[in-house]
Amino acid sequence: MPSFLTKDLSTPKMQELLQNSIGPRPIAMASTMDAEGRPNLSPFSFFNVFSANPPILVFSPARRVRDNSTKHTLENVIALPEVVINVVNYDMIHQVSLSSTEYPKGINEFVKAGFDMVESDEVQPFRLKQSPAQFECKVIEVVSLGENGGAGNLVICEVIKTHISSQVLDDKGRIDPYKMDLVARAGGNYYSRAKSGFFEIPKPISSMGIGVDALPKAVIESSIFTGNDLGKLANITNLPSSENVQLFLAEQRQKGLDLLRMNQTQKQQQAKLFLDQDDVENAWHVLLS
Repeated sequence: MPSFLTKDLSTPKMQELLQNSIGPRPIAMASTMDAEGRPNLSPFSFFNVFSANPPILVFSPARRVRDNSTKHTLENVIALPEVVINVVNYDMIHQVSLSSTEYPKGINEFVKAGFDMVESDEVQPFRLKQSPAQFECKVIEVVSLGENGGAGNLVICEVIKTHISSQVLDDKGRIDPYKMDLVARAGGNYYSRAKSGFFEIPKPISSMGIGVDALPKAVIESSIFTGNDLGKLANITNLPSSENVQLFLAEQRQKGLDLLRMNQTQKQQQAKLFLDQDDVENAWHVLLS
């Protein structure tokens, strides 16, 4: 059985061991607001509930390992000690992944990820409409665990008001875990769907997706695509070239599929088939044909 002294491990290796060993971890979509009143939204899997009376949630926006920089969420809760913690279910997970992209300060991740903002009742940050459970919180303390890259910052939050979607309640008004369909974080690219097990989503940290707001209006407003579909389409850095689209069209014609004869709805349905197979590139080839 391999054993390690912490002092002998690099921070990235220690992080890898911890994240792959301790999980799956619930995900908090933390909605905050900066000093200028600009919304921010970001997911954190160093998160859990720690008390019911008073109701206390804690999440940790750690310093980045690679350059020891701090996250906008941490800066925001220090400037304005309020946060809405939104839980994550399967129907929104690709948009959640997209929101973890390190967009520049001031960029609204609600818009980039294609989420809807809802005004809160007791705090200034917005609630996330798509989340089945939303907790308006006052930040009562921020505890720094260190000054080096990888060090956590415990954001200790007291729940002031809770919102639960009626769609996840049973006939007795209790939360049905199957209807909640929660998703948790594991190590690397792995996530865990509570009712069915592990799956992968490539991490977007090293790239910057174009965002849902950059998708064609017809795609955003289509009833064919789910939020997860939009998240997949928006997580690319560049659209396929016209040359690649033409090559794809020629290949499909040889297979008996003439996309140029399809109307917009038919193309979207064909693109949906590719998205269901996680083939985002060919889904875009169809949409751009």
